[in-house]
Amino acid sequence: MTDAVLPSAPPDIAPRLHRVDNIELDILQIPASRPELPTLVFLHEALGSIAQWRDFPAKLCARSGCAGLVYSRYGLGWSTPLSRAPRPVDYLENEGWNSLPALLRSLGIDRPYLVGHSDGASIALLYAARNPVVGLTAMAPHVRVEEVTLAGVRTAEADRERLVTALGKYHRNAALTFDGWSQTWASAEFRDWNIEAPMSGISAPALLIQGEDDQYGTLEQLDWITAGIASGDTKPPVRRVELPGVGHVPWREAADTVLDEIEAHVRMCVARPG
Repeated sequence: MTDAVLPSAPPDIAPRLHRVDNIELDILQIPASRPELPTLVFLHEALGSIAQWRDFPAKLCARSGCAGLVYSRYGLGWSTPLSRAPRPVDYLENEGWNSLPALLRSLGIDRPYLVGHSDGASIALLYAARNPVVGLTAMAPHVRVEEVTLAGVRTAEADRERLVTALGKYHRNAALTFDGWSQTWASAEFRDWNIEAPMSGISAPALLIQGEDDQYGTLEQLDWITAGIASGDTKPPVRRVELPGVGHVPWREAADTVLDEIEAHVRMCVARPG
């Protein structure tokens, strides 16, 4: 069991292992101060975990009154490690369309509000394209592979030894976690990965947040998502927040602004009719 307790969480809130479809997932549940509100589901980046969110989920839950679910996906944190690298080309689709729905069903969570970062933002968009959500926030999302993304992966691969060592305190098998990300994104098979088409299925309000200096994606990602959502039968509101001087981790680099934006968006979503 991991000892990765969120810094600002009360001492009785701690991660635990939760089995879903023969996979053990490291999860943390934050209680609501207003139980009538939706649960915020936090979806971390490609090399993220519960602990790497730091106190961001606890702060957002406290400000919004919502309950929170924070978890480390398969292959990350103290969840079941990957069996091999690279991952399948459709690993993000599998997370959004199979793994996340199964986890939420097992915990009795329906119509959540999704808060995703990087890979987690892509998963949030994919989930919302096929399942009811109150709303979603996608920070530094990816819907297709860009050259800047590949350049960022190559830079990380050149520093693999140091990064694997640093990741060791967060992941059960840091080397396989790192290789599962880098080898997948760098593979020739992944170059054509594209999830723009499913965006047309999103019917809930979306908040898109991107740093203008993101080293893993350009603002065109937000263009492609917005165009995809607008091409659907329903055209929910889409709000874009572009942050100057901010890189790939807006929730850490511009924490106060991001907390304000998400809190306001959650309140708007909850107040919408229906």
